[in-house]
Amino acid sequence: MKQLLNSFSTGEISLREIAKPNINKNQLLIKNHYSAISVGTEKMLVDFGKANYIQKAKQQPEKVKQVIDKVKTDGFTTTYNAVKSKLDQPIPLGYSSVGEIIEVGENCTEYKVGDYVISNGSHSEIVAVNKNLVAKVPDGVSLEDAAFTVISSIPLQGIRLLNPEIGDVVVVIGLGLMGLIASQILIANGCTVIGTDMDPNKIEIAKSYGVDAVNVGSGIDIVKYVHEKTGNFGADKVLITASTKSNDPITQSAKMVRQRGKIVLVGVVGLDLDRNLFYEKEITFQVSSSYGPGRYDKNYEEKAIDYPYGFVRWTQNRNFQAILELIKNKKLNFDNLITHKVEFNDATNAYNDLSSNSNVIGAIFKYNHETVNLSDTVKNSIINKNVNAYQSAVIGVIGAGNFTNQTLLPKIDKKFRLKKIASNGGLTASNVSLKHGIEESTSNSETIFSDNEINTVIVTTRHDTHFSFVKKAIESGKSVFVEKPLALTMDELNELDSIASNHHIMVGFNRRYSPLIIKMKELLKSTVSPKNINITVNAGSIPKNHWTQDKNIGGGRLIGEACHFIDLAFYIAESKIIDSYVLSMDDNEEKYDTFTIILKFEDGSIATINYFANGSKSYPKENIKVSFEEKILEIDNFKTLKGYGFSEFKSLKNRNQDKGHATCINRFLESVSSNTPLIPFEDLMSISRLSIKLDEEMRR
Repeated sequence: MKQLLNSFSTGEISLREIAKPNINKNQLLIKNHYSAISVGTEKMLVDFGKANYIQKAKQQPEKVKQVIDKVKTDGFTTTYNAVKSKLDQPIPLGYSSVGEIIEVGENCTEYKVGDYVISNGSHSEIVAVNKNLVAKVPDGVSLEDAAFTVISSIPLQGIRLLNPEIGDVVVVIGLGLMGLIASQILIANGCTVIGTDMDPNKIEIAKSYGVDAVNVGSGIDIVKYVHEKTGNFGADKVLITASTKSNDPITQSAKMVRQRGKIVLVGVVGLDLDRNLFYEKEITFQVSSSYGPGRYDKNYEEKAIDYPYGFVRWTQNRNFQAILELIKNKKLNFDNLITHKVEFNDATNAYNDLSSNSNVIGAIFKYNHETVNLSDTVKNSIINKNVNAYQSAVIGVIGAGNFTNQTLLPKIDKKFRLKKIASNGGLTASNVSLKHGIEESTSNSETIFSDNEINTVIVTTRHDTHFSFVKKAIESGKSVFVEKPLALTMDELNELDSIASNHHIMVGFNRRYSPLIIKMKELLKSTVSPKNINITVNAGSIPKNHWTQDKNIGGGRLIGEACHFIDLAFYIAESKIIDSYVLSMDDNEEKYDTFTIILKFEDGSIATINYFANGSKSYPKENIKVSFEEKILEIDNFKTLKGYGFSEFKSLKNRNQDKGHATCINRFLESVSSNTPLIPFEDLMSISRLSIKLDEEMRR
């Protein structure tokens, strides 16, 4: 299938063949018939891509601060590579489409194959969409009109926040697509609408709907005009649907709205507010967010948990339905708004013309289903040409997220063969395969397990999937490297224990392979006395609703992240853990992300792991201190190792931060041919069991 993509790095538009998406239980697979082009929003994304680094930084100053903080903690090279990798990932364009369902997730019982539905799917021949972002197209609504449903829900949500009453005078600033849609909805709601724009064509279209449309480019004083039309009281409400950096729209709105009136911003304008204007009139100002309640809420969008009808009447999905009813009842008309129709196969050539043509109001792509490729695997024409005869590992990668793309794959030696990478959506796997020269991308991970050529599986997916993928790798006779954790529950570990004891398994405990840890171990080699190990982890805050904090998906930060440091302490001590304890900081949010772990070892050594999420981003992330025999070794953020009390060692410094990822993954891949584990399986199980045990104790 083909999908329209925009490069955040260059602004280049491309039409790429990618694997058909794989759906989960809460999703629908839809074959698009039409998708509407949101010229303003999509042009903004393309223009951002075309901007140079300095211009990009000016547009997103909050991101610049994040980059500066990352440079302080992780170093310039690591930060530069992370930023570049992020910008190099093309993103899909479009968010308002209509099509036919071709596959139904098991929890989507209200839908069936063949239903025509609207969705927030992108410009793509096939889209996988969560069911709360989908609505059925009623009889009597054309698919062309229905394609604009999601776009139309944006001004509708702004109007709901505006809360207009019958007879209200409402000014709509900006009569582009959003403004013309908003004007029709307001008129249907019994309002008198005054619209402003500088485009004569849009003015005439607005007038055809019954809008008192004013061309502000003709020299008319719009503030005076509104006051004259309202008996000098001012408009009851103002809806801003314009897109400009100027502060004029917000200033004019405050001047033309009545005392205790309301202004809602749907577009993007300058927000240098004149406090006196708002203070003297007690004006209410609000910014509208996308399609309505539920947007950006993972419980609503991804888990399909709806809000109670009686408490949240107009969710984004019910807003979609309301738009479709307005179209059905002829209250919302697109006859004059659809100015351009383009065949999707010509999208690349037509897109730049559409985004720069001021006469475009509403444009749609039309899809030709005779040319759709429904394959779940796509061969890559750009592959690694450096692969030589030494191919002990033929690799299939499951997971194409940031860690895979930015950290793991760049570290894999070119002598190993990267045959296939899988991601559910297909696009991220396609992006990563092109960047790293992987032969094939797929949306179906099962093809990795059934491929007889592949003898090694790398798993970097969300934590709740690790167990099942490791199990499948074992059952298919393949070596497996899984990014921590190995599993989330004791039952999962017990099942792996019963089938995997003689299998080649590795968990990504990379820190023990850091050059500084290797040097530390060398300096500890002759030590026979117990050691005091102190590990400090300034992990940083992660929102409670992030997937890693979800007990059932990410396992929480102790199982999902702190297992690294339990393994590291165990590796440094070189002794069996005989006792353990965890103490969590009281937290009303119950995030369980600030805690102290104490470990006692058989040889008398002790370790303390202070893992906290309430520290400063400007402070180094990780520090390891080992004291013994009147000596101290200290690693600072995997950049420097210092020795105190040594006669022949003072310090060792890495040019760049090195947490051992390269050595870890490549030593594992080299061990595939001999089937020799780098870390004994019983040690992997021991660390995994202890992590789960401590997490259970912490949550009691």
